[in-house]
Amino acid sequence: MTLFAFAVGQGLTEHTSPFDALVMVLEGVLTLTIGGMAMRAEPGTLVRMPAGIPHAVDAPQAARMLLTMLKAS
Repeated sequence: MTLFAFAVGQGLTEHTSPFDALVMVLEGVLTLTIGGMAMRAEPGTLVRMPAGIPHAVDAPQAARMLLTMLKAS
């Protein structure tokens, strides 16, 4: 689990991960782009980012999110 805090205009550039991940928005608003499709994510939003699919995060306002990596055992 990793807690991310973004200032306005910050984010994570497009990348992939070898594992599925869950993103929970805790504060603010984020734009999550998964496989080329963008969505607005507000507090309480829980999104699965599938392994191997390009994704990115942008913060149009200050925001915090919790990222949980789901590793197969």
